[in-house]
Amino acid sequence: MSKAYLTEKQRKSNRRNLFIIYGLGLLIITFFIISMNTGFIRLSPIEVIQTLFGQGTDKQQLILYEFRLPRIVISILVGMGLAISGCILQGISRNALADPGIIGINAGAGLAVMLFISFFPSTTAVPVFLLPVLAFSGAGITAIIIYVLAYKRDEGISPMRLILTGVAIAAGISSAMIVLTLRLSPENYQFVATWLAGSIWGSNWKFVLSLLPWILILIPFVYSKARVLNVLNLGDLTATGLGTSIEKERRLLLAAAVALAGASVSVSGGIGFVGLIGPHLARQLVGSRHQFLIPAAALTGGLLVLIADTIGRSILQPSEIPAGIVVAVIGAPYFLYLLSRLKD
Repeated sequence: MSKAYLTEKQRKSNRRNLFIIYGLGLLIITFFIISMNTGFIRLSPIEVIQTLFGQGTDKQQLILYEFRLPRIVISILVGMGLAISGCILQGISRNALADPGIIGINAGAGLAVMLFISFFPSTTAVPVFLLPVLAFSGAGITAIIIYVLAYKRDEGISPMRLILTGVAIAAGISSAMIVLTLRLSPENYQFVATWLAGSIWGSNWKFVLSLLPWILILIPFVYSKARVLNVLNLGDLTATGLGTSIEKERRLLLAAAVALAGASVSVSGGIGFVGLIGPHLARQLVGSRHQFLIPAAALTGGLLVLIADTIGRSILQPSEIPAGIVVAVIGAPYFLYLLSRLKD
């Protein structure tokens, strides 16, 4: 009787979680439509629908297909990538404050991109499809340094030591990037300033195609590791007892987190806190089982960046506020709130 009750209870929980995930998907579709109508040049919902069905004017098609749709799609993909990266880092470190931006992975990716573009006379000379690879390299080297410094043979990875090491590395990289800006041309300096603020600068279909394979390959891979993440949350001793190769799985998942963060940062700039807020909000909605947490975090992150970019494009027209600043306005207080809840 008890087993049957628990099974029925679990089924209700699963149905509820699926309903929430579908609801998040509908919210993304809703804000997708709102974002298509938002901008310096207004398009009414009817004009958007007509343009989507090929009945709009040349001007409307240019605005929608060449400017707005790529940026909207990139916003969603970037949010998904950063949120899943944060979800992985929180899972493997068992630390509620783990985030690719806070622990320096985003900064490492940014430094690699910045070093590369500093040797080009124009940002248009940067090969689009090479950017995610460069960002992954920078993020990967940074993650290795953080992992080595935070690791102790007898204790493994201490969650607090991981965060503190990452914060220190991020501060050092940020200082190096400030020094590097002194040798940039005015054009590249403007690009770097925009990038650091977290603007969705890669807003054409080439950047969508450069980011899309990373998202399509890595998110299903991470989802396939949902059970592993569930086991890792039980602690190292329990995970080892259940036959999990802890360090091997951690390294694989860390590589996936680094790749997702690096690829996302390469086209969006320094957008922070998405990897922190997305998983936390998703956890509040669907619980800590990664079978539901991973898709919920992806949708929450995509929705967050999409809303932030839409607000940034509309609040001070014709000027724009970078999405990273809008997210930071939300993320910084939320980060302080999480800090206040941590036990000593």
